[in-house]
Amino acid sequence: MLDELLGRASLKERIDELEEERDNLEARYEAESERRADAATARQEAEAEVNRLEDRIAQLEGELERLEDDDAATTGLEYTRQETLRGGRLEEVLDRLESVRTEPEGALTAVVSGEDDLRSTGQRERHGPQFDSDLAAVLGERTVLVDEAAPCLLCVDDAGLVSVVLEPPVLPAEFGSGAGGRNSTRNSNSNNNANASTSAATTGDFESGWRDHFALEREWFLPTGRSVLALVRTDLFAVGIYDGDERVAYRGFESEVKGSHSKGGFSQARFERIRDGQIDDHLDDCRDALADILADEPNARLFLTGQRGVIETLAEESQFEPDATAAVDATGDPKDALEDAYGSFWTTELSML
Repeated sequence: MLDELLGRASLKERIDELEEERDNLEARYEAESERRADAATARQEAEAEVNRLEDRIAQLEGELERLEDDDAATTGLEYTRQETLRGGRLEEVLDRLESVRTEPEGALTAVVSGEDDLRSTGQRERHGPQFDSDLAAVLGERTVLVDEAAPCLLCVDDAGLVSVVLEPPVLPAEFGSGAGGRNSTRNSNSNNNANASTSAATTGDFESGWRDHFALEREWFLPTGRSVLALVRTDLFAVGIYDGDERVAYRGFESEVKGSHSKGGFSQARFERIRDGQIDDHLDDCRDALADILADEPNARLFLTGQRGVIETLAEESQFEPDATAAVDATGDPKDALEDAYGSFWTTELSML
């Protein structure tokens, strides 16, 4: 009665309500803390599983490399000579290969993809059985070295005087199937071969086969005509327009993208969301800049270089159809990095069998 008279009853009721609300909030906080702890535990377990799988992959890759080394040691086979070619030295080597002349169907030029196994005696879908037998007669067990270099371009003559594999920056696409037999009607006609070679340069398709010369196109190895070469990283974009090997236009920029975060927890998740958003915005800017340039250069060849995942994402999420892509380690400001990427891209690996 006294509490009611003094107005304390309503205050006590309010205190009880606030205490109940406090208890509810504490319960919710404890539940949320427990949920966050469970989420953190699940994340740690997932990260541990990822690390375990990565360790297992590394272990299997090591075992595979050891087996390949054992196989190479068993056969005792290795390349006679290897060289990285660029510029004038590359042109000199191409001139020598193109100067070779043989009897009809005496020189083989073949695109060897990463899926091919030239040691297989069975008939493959893309290369006919005649191709297999002819190649085995010339290279024998050295075909294992061609498989190691794949994807590559193989040049070999029937006398075994020339036997090299080239890894050009722009590997031509194989045309059709069953090509390459030395008794093929198409390959026995040198005039038809010349026309087919010209067509291949236009369409990007090439037919492996035996001819009286090595069928090589300079555009597979060297910058020819108009081309656009872009360097794309998560925080940098640089692009050059080239006429032959001369750069006639340039554009580049850098974007502010957060670096790595190592604290973990919810702050890391928020950090990663912000960083992913910044990268997406950067790639949108890269896509717009490249679209503007290609609109002015509709006939130019397009080459994308940079971080592998970044250039793959850029190509997949746009309508660009690059003629070739390459992962390069180009650093520095945009213009210097572009020069570095350009030099790295236009190189060819030569291996003598």
